[in-house]
Amino acid sequence: MFVLISVLIVIVSILLILIVLVQNSKGGGLAANFSSSNQVMGVRKTADFLEKATWTLATGLLVLSLLASITVPRGGDQQNSRIQEQVEQAVDPTQMPTFPTTVPDEQNPQPEGQD
Repeated sequence: MFVLISVLIVIVSILLILIVLVQNSKGGGLAANFSSSNQVMGVRKTADFLEKATWTLATGLLVLSLLASITVPRGGDQQNSRIQEQVEQAVDPTQMPTFPTTVPDEQNPQPEGQD
């Protein structure tokens, strides 16, 4: 189900990109190409169609995104997230951290030729 919704999200996104690119920011867009007066769809009707298509695709994308978030496959009880594993493996935060100490010079002699 999640894969189907993901594919639909990609298709709707591509259509939304194409519809937005067809529109002109000043209202011309696809409608500017129709300059004859005896056309079936007028300039205003084309702009209305593109606006309705944009809103419909945007709403569809929102709904599909919500559905995808609901149907995301979750891991079973035996699979924990990495964050949960790190929390479980963490040490007690009230403990003082232990830092590595240096070895005294008698136990760690310097190589010859170095002072």
